[in-house]
Amino acid sequence: MEVDMYEVLAELNRTNGIKGSMLVGVDGIIVAADLGNELEDDTVGALAASIITAVKKALSRLGIGLLKHVMIEADNGKIFLAENQFGILVVMTDSEVNIGLIRLEMKSALNKIQNSPALVS
Repeated sequence: MEVDMYEVLAELNRTNGIKGSMLVGVDGIIVAADLGNELEDDTVGALAASIITAVKKALSRLGIGLLKHVMIEADNGKIFLAENQFGILVVMTDSEVNIGLIRLEMKSALNKIQNSPALVS
């Protein structure tokens, strides 16, 4: 069964507190996005790729292992980033969210994406 990336994102966005999500390549090119009208897909995608690249470089220099995920907290929300072999999953949330639930739902979405025959072939 082929996985519709937009449906995976729509399902993820139904999680309480999530404002929007997207899958972006490590080069910043958007694979699929459901961020709503508040945010520009291209800007978020490019920034997510830059953040992941910078964090991975820092982790390498510090010698503390491989990147698992990134969470950025700001006054008006949080940004969660997780990378797999197909790209970077970006999730934008409200400031008050259940972090464990967000991470669990992201893991589920990444598993669906990773098991997609459309991406594996």
